[in-house]
Amino acid sequence: QVALWLMDHQMNLQVSIEFGLYFARIPLRTSPHIAFNNALRLDWNEVLPAARCSFLVGNPPFVGYSYQSAQQKVDVEPIFAKLKGGGVLDYVAAWYIKAAHYIAGLEPLQAEQSAHWVREPAANYFQPIRVAFVSTNSITQGEQVGVLWSWLLAQGIHIHFAHRTFSWSNEATGKAAVHCVIIGFGLEDRPNKVIYEYSDIKGDPHAVPAAHINPYLVDAPDVFLEKRRHPIGNAPDMTKGSQPTDGGHLLLSDAEKNALLQAEPLAKKWIHPFLGADEFINAIPRWCLWLKAISPAELRALPPVLQRVQAVKNMRLASPKAITVAQASTPTLFGEDRQTDQPYLLIPRVSSETRRYIPVGYMKPNVICSDANFMLPNATLYHFGLLTSSMHNAWMRYTCGRLKSDFRYSNTIVYNNFPWPEFSEISKQNRPLAFQIKAQAAIETAAQTVLDVRAKFQSGKQPATLADLYDPLTMPPELLKAHQKLDAAVDKAYEASGGKKSYKSDAERVAFLFELYQKLTSLLPADKPKSKRKIKPV
Repeated sequence: QVALWLMDHQMNLQVSIEFGLYFARIPLRTSPHIAFNNALRLDWNEVLPAARCSFLVGNPPFVGYSYQSAQQKVDVEPIFAKLKGGGVLDYVAAWYIKAAHYIAGLEPLQAEQSAHWVREPAANYFQPIRVAFVSTNSITQGEQVGVLWSWLLAQGIHIHFAHRTFSWSNEATGKAAVHCVIIGFGLEDRPNKVIYEYSDIKGDPHAVPAAHINPYLVDAPDVFLEKRRHPIGNAPDMTKGSQPTDGGHLLLSDAEKNALLQAEPLAKKWIHPFLGADEFINAIPRWCLWLKAISPAELRALPPVLQRVQAVKNMRLASPKAITVAQASTPTLFGEDRQTDQPYLLIPRVSSETRRYIPVGYMKPNVICSDANFMLPNATLYHFGLLTSSMHNAWMRYTCGRLKSDFRYSNTIVYNNFPWPEFSEISKQNRPLAFQIKAQAAIETAAQTVLDVRAKFQSGKQPATLADLYDPLTMPPELLKAHQKLDAAVDKAYEASGGKKSYKSDAERVAFLFELYQKLTSLLPADKPKSKRKIKPV
């Protein structure tokens, strides 16, 4: 109650500033009506009938879907029940759904019932409720967008204003620091929409007028990126790396590798470099036992290796998961082996939010890629150039999920939905072949320059890691310049698809990409559903 009075006082001061007259509600003659209840289980009309409500504002709890308590899961279950895929939604999404039900249930008021809410004495209509919630930014990213916002928009919801991602913390006990958005919405489509952009998520925003605000909080058409098994363009498939499921027994640190080789030099043949995202970005040496082709005789001749294989078998047999127990029958193998026999491009699944570009790099097939990364086999310089460009990184930032505040890349949503500049029939009709060849060659040349500059700083007595090279504070000017030239080449390639010659912000890039995505996907056949595996009766 005290907090509400303090807020009332702050708003009174704001009124005083706006109108030039001091206004104070002193002495306090009324008290706020507070309902002590579970907002997700309570019918909001019991607190205030929707027909008497003008504004609905709130700061619902920030709880990710994987962190919900048993009680919270019970709270949201009846609310999410009719939403396909509702199990991926964060706790805060329930408030949006409740709000949509609340404001959509309005009935027109008779003038004599509540003259305060009627603009004209003879009017027979209500003033639409306007809603605004502070929320975790996850409901505007990744797979949650399609699940939540496709339903909300189907109910007639329109976004009126939005604060894009900013860092917010409170002063309460157990101080929270999260990445938030503020979304204002209602049933009416209002003019003069505004997006508040933050060049520094800890700083102040600047207002950008918008004709329309879509669920990704971009001035672009309403689109919902669905999970796809293959890219929408003419690009190779991207797959997740291999998962050991070994209890750590097939993996080796530098020290463990050296100790094993000292005890058993013949094991060298079976030891391969092993890269997770952390190892790749920070140049941390790590190894694994890759025993796909080992014969029983060779394995028995290596007692220290055989001991580790036995430990893998024991670990898998003790697992509560049936699939892991089944994998105990092949303890020499990774639980999930997706390793390619071709050179590949490695893309880390999680990368720091501070980086302008996600570091990606070429790997030889003997380097085992963990499931903390994605692989793009047989990737050309053209593919590398597009994936490391500002165009693709802007798309990633607006469409990927998050792990805490870090970017969480996705092959099914981010990569497979990315609109490449040379893949649609429309683009081919509007771009001469000579332009395509020239644009692709320019991207490949600029991409090679980026790799060459990186290699220069990654050699010598004090080699830089990718973390060093892509930290905004330590990124070499030469590398930044190489990336900027690559960005220019990529932007040029998109001009034939209607792109601009230059972009003022990531938001401009993404607005263009959403429009291009909409055009290109309208020409695609629907994805065929996965065929169900037939189980033969025993």
